[in-house]
Amino acid sequence: MRLHTSLTTLFTSSLLLATASANISDVLKRASPQAPDGYAPAPVDCPSTRPSIRTAGRLSDQESEWLDQRRPKTITALRDLLGRLDIDGFDADSYFQTHSSNSSDLPNIGIAMSGGGYRALMNGAGAVAAFDNRTPNSTSKGHLGGLLQSATYFAGLSGGGWLVGSLYSNNFTSVQSIMDTNPDHSGSLWQFDNSILEGPDTGGIQLFSTAGYYDDIVTAVNDKTDAGFNTSLTDLWGRALSFQLINATQGGPAYTFSSIADDWDFKTGNAPMPILIANGRAPGERIISLNTTVYEFNPFEMGSWDPTVYGFAPMKFVGSNFTDGELSDNEDCIAGFDNAGYIMGTSSTLFNQFLLNLEGLDIPEIFRGAIQGILEELDQDSNDIADWTPNPFFGFNPSTNPNAESKRLTLVDGGEDLQNIPLHPLIQPYRHVDVIFAVDSSADTIEPAAPNWPNGTALVATFARLQNETMENGTVFPAIPDQNTFVNLGLNNRPTFFGCDEGNLTGPSPIVVYIPNAPYVFKSNVSTFDLSTTDEERNAIIQNGYNVATQGNSTRDAEWPACVGCAILARSLNRTNTDLPEMCTRCFDRYCWDGTINSTDPNPYFPETILAEIQLDAGLRNMPSFFVAVAALAAGFILAM
Repeated sequence: MRLHTSLTTLFTSSLLLATASANISDVLKRASPQAPDGYAPAPVDCPSTRPSIRTAGRLSDQESEWLDQRRPKTITALRDLLGRLDIDGFDADSYFQTHSSNSSDLPNIGIAMSGGGYRALMNGAGAVAAFDNRTPNSTSKGHLGGLLQSATYFAGLSGGGWLVGSLYSNNFTSVQSIMDTNPDHSGSLWQFDNSILEGPDTGGIQLFSTAGYYDDIVTAVNDKTDAGFNTSLTDLWGRALSFQLINATQGGPAYTFSSIADDWDFKTGNAPMPILIANGRAPGERIISLNTTVYEFNPFEMGSWDPTVYGFAPMKFVGSNFTDGELSDNEDCIAGFDNAGYIMGTSSTLFNQFLLNLEGLDIPEIFRGAIQGILEELDQDSNDIADWTPNPFFGFNPSTNPNAESKRLTLVDGGEDLQNIPLHPLIQPYRHVDVIFAVDSSADTIEPAAPNWPNGTALVATFARLQNETMENGTVFPAIPDQNTFVNLGLNNRPTFFGCDEGNLTGPSPIVVYIPNAPYVFKSNVSTFDLSTTDEERNAIIQNGYNVATQGNSTRDAEWPACVGCAILARSLNRTNTDLPEMCTRCFDRYCWDGTINSTDPNPYFPETILAEIQLDAGLRNMPSFFVAVAALAAGFILAM
């Protein structure tokens, strides 16, 4: 079936003292466009060893080899970071020198960015800026710059996946560089003042009017169809996302996720490993956190650690026709299926609903025809899926794999099972992560409370899933209280550590440093379904996210950086039989959840700004006109997104 065709300054508050001049070259560098035929997957020469599906009983060879490059870089960065975090009674230089011969003794960090649409991208970007030593002033007293450089893994889903995918599609550029870049001269990266339903302004590297924008999207998806591959609304959504998130002409239709593995900074271990998340779901199936197969996408592979699939396909050749884990001699190696925008779209298929509700909006007929053409090939229960046919896991692990007998693999938004923080890849025992910084931008609260603030639902869902013996598969997760307890104890308004006491766990598990979105200098609880925002509001939400991660640059707690350092060190100190510094004991008394439960119905949650609030011009927060037509949809969507 062929689709129908017809025709800045960042961080302006006194808490952040300086901004860098624009470093446009950082944004203009990009991962390479490795797809052989633009957006359409196409045959390529197979490598001498034909690609195959591997069993998930270990890390891939590529990840292990990459870790040999990355871990020494993280240890150098950690030594510098911990030396700056001012932990009384701890000598970072001495500790690292003593244990330098065995890197496995030293801390291993993961970062996880939740879903939540553009709110999650912007709030998460603020946290990333706080963790990044390239951000001006981020390495001064009270700040956390260098944590990003110290991390081994960096995961995102849905809106958080847009953040992670965008940074890596643009050569792991910094948030500061994106904010400092002039869109008139360098592109449309993170220019959200135009709705994704309008497309970017003509100028810079973007060449299209609104009509041309839609025509280009539809033409690219048609090319994939003509190449013999199924298409879904996610193809349209992913191509549209690319115009905002990938700084390349036409949104980089040939940019692949696997090309990140060849980016020099990543290849040489100068950046953490990016991981995006989606859920497996057969059309019409209802998924819950206890039974969902969680799929991950990293530069080397896509697949699942879950006992259902328990296998990984090589990312570069994921469009090839595998059977029983092998690619027969008469089958071509296919490349280009792993389009970067399509993977970001797969992790956020919830937003396909917008493409189903365009009545009353000025959308060109070519785009409406494209949607209708796809829907004619799908039943109503398949509207929100991403189609990954041919199923790489056809015939693989047939005794446990629910899709082993189907040539079709359908994936959906990574938060549909309420696990809206991508913790799953970071708690896998083979990765030996010691601490996860979990930034939660979820929209859990509803009226009569202030809407769109987190209340711990994502952590509750992950904990519940891992109580299911058929799905936990050797993973361990700290105990988590119920959502009412989160609100009653204020755990949704300040950072909390979970899993501090290893003696209470059933096996190795990271400490989870939970960092919920809260209003420090701006009420950043904008709707998940706002598809545009002014530059001023974007910058205010990013600035607020910086303050969330740093607790107002330690104005809320002067010892917060040291406590972050204690969370980083805890598992390592235990492995090396090193006494916990007295300051860390104080930190854990203050930040570790102590098991207290208060499940009574909480009062409605109406948080006030913690610091002086940024004031925007009255007109800057007006609801975009396109949103008025579809706002009613939000009530029927998943509240945790």
